[in-house]
Amino acid sequence: MKKGKSKSSKNKGENQDEPAVLETEDLGRKIPDPDTISLASVTAVCTNVSNKRSKPDIKMEPGAGRPIDFQVSVTVIEARQLVGLNMDPVVCVEIGDDKKYTSMKESTNCPYYNEYFVFDFHVPPDQMFDKILKISVIHSKNLLRSGTLVGAFKMDVGTVYSQPEHNFYHKWAILSDPDDITAGLKGYVKCDIAVVTKGDNIKTPHKSTETDEDDIEGNLLLPEGVPVERAWARYYVKIYRAEGLPKSNTSIMANVKKAIIGENKDLLDPYVQVLFAGQKGKTSVQKSNYEPIWNEQICFTEMFPPLCSRMKVQIRDSDKVNDVAIGTHFIDLRNIASEGDNGFLPTLGPAWVNMYGSTRNYTLMDEYQDLNEGLGEGVSFRARLLISLGMELLDTGAPDIMTSTEVQMEGVPKIAENATGKVEEFLLFGSFLEATMIDRKIGDKPINFEVTIGYYGNELDGQIKPKSRRKKGKGGDSDEEETELIHGDSDEEMMEDDGDLESISTTPPMKPLITDRNYFHLPYFERKPCIYIRSWWPDQRRRLYNSNIIDNIADKLEEGLNDVQEVIKTEKAYPERRLRGVLEELSNGCSQFLSLANKDQNQAGKTKLDRERLKTCLREMESMGQQAKTIRSQVKKNTVKDKLKLVQVFLQKLRFLAVEPQHSVPDIYIWMLSNNKRIAYARVGCKDILYSPVEEERGKDCAKVKTIFFKLPGKKGFGSAGWTVQSKTEMYLWLGLSRQRKDYLAGLPNGFEEAKLTVGPGMQAAPPISLVYTMKQQFQLRAHMYQARSLFAADSTGLSDPFARVFFSTHTQVTEVLNETLCPTWDQLLVFDHVELYGEAGELRDDPPIIVIEIYDQDAMGKAEFMGRTFAKPITKMSDEYYGPPRFPPQLEYYQIYRGNCTAGEMLAAFELLQIGPGGKSELPPIDGPTELDRGPILPVPIGIRPVLSKYRIEVLFWGLRDLKRINLAQVDRPRVDIECAGKGVQSALIQNYKKNPNFSTLVKWFEVDLPENELLHPPLNIRVVDCRAFGRYTLVGSNAVTTLRKFIYRPSDKHANNYSTTDEIICNAEPEPPVKKMETVVKLDSASDAVVKVESEDEKKGKKKKGRGGEPEEEEVDESMLDWWSKYFASIETLKEILKAQEAALAEAEKEEDPDAPPEGGEINPDDSPVKGKKKGKKKKAAAAAAAAAAAAGDGPAENKRPKIDELKVYNKELDLEFDGFEDWLHSFNLYRGKAGDDEDENVHDDDRLVGKFKGSLSIYKVSTLEEMSRDSPYDTNMGMFQNIPQNNPVNILVRVYVVRATDLHPADINGKADPYIAIKLGKTEIKDKENYISKQLNPLFGKSFDIEATFPMDSTLTVSIYDWDLVGTDDLIGETRIDLENRYYSKHRATCGLASQYSLYGYNVWRDPMKPTQILSKLCKDGKVDGPHFGPGGRVKVANRVYFGPTEIEDENGLKKQTDEHLALTVLKHWEDMPRAGCKLVPEHVETRPLLNPNKPGIEQGRIEMWVDMFPKDMAAPGPALDIAPRKPKKFELRVIIWNTDEVVLEDDDIFTGEKSSDIFVRGWLKGQQEDKQDTDVHYHSLTGEGNFNWRFVYPFDYLMAEEKIVISKKESMFAWDETEYKIPPRLNIQVWDADHFSADDFLGAIELDLNRFVRGAKTAKQCTLEMIENEAEMPMVSIFKQKRIKGWWPFLARDENDELEITGKVEAELQLVTGDEAEKSPVGEGRNEPEPLEKPNRPDTAMLWFLTPLKAIRHLICAQYKWLVIKIVVALLVLALLGLFLYSMPGYMVKKMLGA
Repeated sequence: MKKGKSKSSKNKGENQDEPAVLETEDLGRKIPDPDTISLASVTAVCTNVSNKRSKPDIKMEPGAGRPIDFQVSVTVIEARQLVGLNMDPVVCVEIGDDKKYTSMKESTNCPYYNEYFVFDFHVPPDQMFDKILKISVIHSKNLLRSGTLVGAFKMDVGTVYSQPEHNFYHKWAILSDPDDITAGLKGYVKCDIAVVTKGDNIKTPHKSTETDEDDIEGNLLLPEGVPVERAWARYYVKIYRAEGLPKSNTSIMANVKKAIIGENKDLLDPYVQVLFAGQKGKTSVQKSNYEPIWNEQICFTEMFPPLCSRMKVQIRDSDKVNDVAIGTHFIDLRNIASEGDNGFLPTLGPAWVNMYGSTRNYTLMDEYQDLNEGLGEGVSFRARLLISLGMELLDTGAPDIMTSTEVQMEGVPKIAENATGKVEEFLLFGSFLEATMIDRKIGDKPINFEVTIGYYGNELDGQIKPKSRRKKGKGGDSDEEETELIHGDSDEEMMEDDGDLESISTTPPMKPLITDRNYFHLPYFERKPCIYIRSWWPDQRRRLYNSNIIDNIADKLEEGLNDVQEVIKTEKAYPERRLRGVLEELSNGCSQFLSLANKDQNQAGKTKLDRERLKTCLREMESMGQQAKTIRSQVKKNTVKDKLKLVQVFLQKLRFLAVEPQHSVPDIYIWMLSNNKRIAYARVGCKDILYSPVEEERGKDCAKVKTIFFKLPGKKGFGSAGWTVQSKTEMYLWLGLSRQRKDYLAGLPNGFEEAKLTVGPGMQAAPPISLVYTMKQQFQLRAHMYQARSLFAADSTGLSDPFARVFFSTHTQVTEVLNETLCPTWDQLLVFDHVELYGEAGELRDDPPIIVIEIYDQDAMGKAEFMGRTFAKPITKMSDEYYGPPRFPPQLEYYQIYRGNCTAGEMLAAFELLQIGPGGKSELPPIDGPTELDRGPILPVPIGIRPVLSKYRIEVLFWGLRDLKRINLAQVDRPRVDIECAGKGVQSALIQNYKKNPNFSTLVKWFEVDLPENELLHPPLNIRVVDCRAFGRYTLVGSNAVTTLRKFIYRPSDKHANNYSTTDEIICNAEPEPPVKKMETVVKLDSASDAVVKVESEDEKKGKKKKGRGGEPEEEEVDESMLDWWSKYFASIETLKEILKAQEAALAEAEKEEDPDAPPEGGEINPDDSPVKGKKKGKKKKAAAAAAAAAAAAGDGPAENKRPKIDELKVYNKELDLEFDGFEDWLHSFNLYRGKAGDDEDENVHDDDRLVGKFKGSLSIYKVSTLEEMSRDSPYDTNMGMFQNIPQNNPVNILVRVYVVRATDLHPADINGKADPYIAIKLGKTEIKDKENYISKQLNPLFGKSFDIEATFPMDSTLTVSIYDWDLVGTDDLIGETRIDLENRYYSKHRATCGLASQYSLYGYNVWRDPMKPTQILSKLCKDGKVDGPHFGPGGRVKVANRVYFGPTEIEDENGLKKQTDEHLALTVLKHWEDMPRAGCKLVPEHVETRPLLNPNKPGIEQGRIEMWVDMFPKDMAAPGPALDIAPRKPKKFELRVIIWNTDEVVLEDDDIFTGEKSSDIFVRGWLKGQQEDKQDTDVHYHSLTGEGNFNWRFVYPFDYLMAEEKIVISKKESMFAWDETEYKIPPRLNIQVWDADHFSADDFLGAIELDLNRFVRGAKTAKQCTLEMIENEAEMPMVSIFKQKRIKGWWPFLARDENDELEITGKVEAELQLVTGDEAEKSPVGEGRNEPEPLEKPNRPDTAMLWFLTPLKAIRHLICAQYKWLVIKIVVALLVLALLGLFLYSMPGYMVKKMLGA
């Protein structure tokens, strides 16, 4: 018997958790509010002081493996510095197996494409993120040849997705050659890449980085922290051997084989395949082998750091038909390497990796095959593989290096047996204390559980042990010693150890008993079955221990952070104290890690990764501890939220550090078997139950009772099937070394006896096969079920009929069913009598089992449908405790309800577990419910637990209904709205004819209701719309539950707070000066001061500016007549970019001030908030100042000397509604839903499909007691209640003017990857399709159109702007659409009818659009808002309420006459209207808004964006002027005249065959980028011997040019078959090349230069001064623009790359560039070449007339003098010698005779 066991271990645990717990309790006591409620999330509920139970995990459904939609969009903008001569490049974008190509650009090394590609995928995220995105440039690809690869760039999609905003914008990808790693850089491709899935937003293209176009190095396509210079590296994956492969062969042939030859041969032919960075490597195949030994290594060559983060290692079975995967393991390189100064290169092992996948039993068609491919969570152990990974950086300069990146495979030596650590015997012990909630579908066949660890314990599929452990004494080879080593089983040891102890891995089968109509339970009453398994694994516990310590710290931190968030959310006092406590705990945890982690250093099998990881962890933990201390000292009440964000970063870091990449012991699987068939499983990580004598190192569930929910395997577990619990077990698990097992039963609830197998000698040490409990306690459980909110809509009406089912141990009860609601208030007490719990009473007090609450929807037919589940822990009272504060009566708490992985509402309830003492039930505290509620047998929640109520009045403003869809094919005709809250309600008036007028006749109604005093407990308010049909029938149209009423609670304003004392005047600044420059002039505007701030007039300022500029050249004044709306638009976009840039700078600034690791604080900086207003607390002054500087630059700051002053508008890079809170300042829209809510896997059901219309109205809630105070206020119309001064809701006629500026990034709709977009607009019955003005083949079309539509509110209130794709044949496709609610805009106080321009002018590009002048608008606003004013005074002052503004008073009309006016003053007031007391709010400025385009077929994924704005003019007022002309600017005609005068120092290419002279036949070719077909050549200067050429030749290029965008516009047909011309916009770049003409072979390219006509280097004065410097040090050279300086003459260098890819000068050209407009060109035309008109004189070339005559002589001279000189000399000498000899022989005889005769 173990009753009297000491409790020391338990108390130890309590003390450790003490400090944090006490602190929270103190907090609770400080506020004695009866309703203080922690909105505890489930995790918080289950935390408890004691530690005999561990927390259950609530999220049931596997998230991995389910396919979702992805869209990858890639824009290829241009390429630069491509290596190669005169190439025709094409860019290929490849993702996985999809390839897309850009068009080909001819003969250029820096092509400009600007082409947009979209790839759509529907795959699981893991698979998506492993796909490789490859960008490659191919040279001269055409239909017949595939072209040659210039260079490529690789990155996995996951890297893009992990970027902020999931995209790279305008970044340069570095190309390298995969076939030659020594070759270096091959060029750059500039691109945008974005990866979106449902719900992600792509940020707009108005990014601030646009301007740093040419800074390639600063904008490389690399994630943060990756160095620019990436080296090549070799990655070695060594594969040694595998064991534990499953006994199965999936091919059909195998079965035939088995039948014929019998089973004497292993039927598996395994090999290993490794995939990395798009490359694949394989080992050899080991035929028929279950324990293959490879000893091979696979070598990858890839850049380092790689941009592909995962390596996939797979064991596959080779087969003639198709190879199948046996198991897959992913190596994440981020976990096995560390960057930074003290980092280390990727390294791993040698270590075993465990693979998990489908079940091990053999089946012909494996239904879980996907799991073996690594998709989804494996349901069983498959195999383990011994691998190691290493990497070395390559020195690409080394002579003997292999240049290709092909995958290599080679052998490696065998690895030592003990390399992975000493093999130890582990014991796994488990006990099943309870098995309940077994799904009825499983049936009543006997059920048992099987536990496996690796390949041990699997009896069902035949257990295999690795062979090496069984061979004994065959020839005394090394196997024997190995076996000894592994088992330690020399017999003497075994005897004293534990007899020959067999493992028991399954529980005895049992027939289940019925709990209720959904679930069974197993009758494990006092006898709890146990299992134990002995297994042998390498002892690598240290890895797991360190990981556990970090995990424990992270768990505590997460729990603490949740608490802090609760405290903030529930508005309790002192969240900063709790945060300080959390940080203290964190720094203590870190210092503890430092002391513990460094033990057992000399253990066998330590790998390099172990040592490096340890260093990294120690370093990181140390710095985190330090930072936690620092932050703790900085936590103040007002910085809690900012610091909370910082601490969240710590949590992510801890979770990352806790991942251990090298496995040791495999995970444990527990299977539930019914009739020996596998039904459901649970997986327990081995480190979670690993034992260590040191508490911090122990797994979080080791020796604790854990609630485990079983789930269905594989795809069966997706969706609703995966939500039902297959079985809930209470399990106790312990894993540790057999020799450490003395305390393995210590954590079990006390009061049991052990039952052993058979008691024999030496069997004492064996673990028990079951535990028999002799102690049990009687309890009563009281479940106070109060209400639930925001439940899942389970019926087709869009509502549910919910009831809750409460499970505790083997008992269950249900609440009543409440019909048709998503927010039931059950107010019911469920009493469970005679609950028997086993164990010691004291332990049960601290550690009661959990309660499971499931919510169902009752259906008239069929089974109730599951709607969600949550857990709770009861508060336990022992029979001898007092029932009273602080613990009792328990308080209601909110519990989060989950449905699968998604939240599905919350439940408000309380639970208490009361021990029934010896005196029986009479001693329990009485149940005193409220007396007035008599609900028969149903008990209400007792007083003391139910909330305290008081009387509230709810006023409802009924405005109207909109966009109601048909219900069962019938139109809605006479709708009515019913409002209900807490059982009371009110009905609206009936709309008599919805089609004619959908507004209500009676506007305001009210009702009174009892609501809790605590606002957090307010029940939801339900809005339901019904259609009244004939014979008193009603049909539900749709409903909405308003879950939080807080924003509608009326709080009487403090009379003295924001009303400035009205007697004193406050003088306000008229011109918003940049607040930074003049910080000292801003005077505090408190009510008593009478300060006047002087404002300079415009002229003064101009004067100052000119003086201040010093000697800078004066910018030309802007010609007003030249400006149009587009000037204003582009100027505004520039401003937006500057503001964004300044925001980034400001955030970076703020970041620097913080400690270096901390992320920036504070959100976005809005340039409109001048930081002096003190809107943002805790923000760094500097950041604010920088933002203000941005605002200054936008208006009249220092940026002005760069840009001429143009009046601007506001460009919002989001919807206008987001900027102004949806214009719901008094009129709210409530969406009405109907129909069943969709689940994740129902691709077809989305919230948008359930939307059936909108109810427009509002609510106001206040305590009845405040009513008297209000009625005493100024004029008060009792009919309107709180809704004073709102307009009537009679129909109004309106002129709606829609301006569409442009669309960006449209989703391609045609096969060619383009679209032909046009606009369609729908409002009410009016539909406009602008089909004839479609824009051909454009994804970024400029529309520049306005449309006028007449409409009547309320009938036509939703405007739909769509973009369609024009098709020649068939119907046009919708690309995307956006919807705008015009009615809310029209009635809003923000005055969104027509935006206020920044200046008031009577003519020109900035003409005032509104029919009402600023003075009229101001008077109307003052009248409506009951504000005193406006009073215009002399000297340009105006007074409104108690504020005085100054401003200019003169205006100029079209004829230049000045008149007096008050409009400027009025406009100044309107721009500052938000500062007005009481009535003030921000008015909508003149603007352009950017709205996302959505397509109903691809919900949630943006299909592009549209920039537009809407003006509305009431028909009963003055008619507005004509619409603004925003037609796209027509490009202006220009003519570029280039005269090529001379060349010099051109490289000499030809050798003369006869004369051998170096010479070149030079000619020059030129063209404008994009107009290659219009290329022009000079004549040829033949036979230049010095590289000098004289041409005097003129090229003439007419082109169309857009000044504002700095682009040339080209219209041309894409191909012969194109229907119409496509318009391209290309930067203006002039290409000039120098060539050597050849008669018979192709001409040779010598060099080129490309000049960007907007900014290019000024030409050198002489050929000598023209050097390489001009191009290389472009930044320091003076730049010119041909558009400013119309004529330029000078020398420019021709460049080419030599063999080493170095730039070198290959010639110089003297050219003259002249730019004339189209008109000038017509007036004074010139001829091409040297033709008329204005012919150029012929060049003075060396005379070649005598060539034919001189050439032969020259040739002879050359032949004789140059080449054959020595030969000729030799021949002459030889001839002379011969002649002498001949003469000698000839004259010798005669001479001899003469001599002899002596004549």
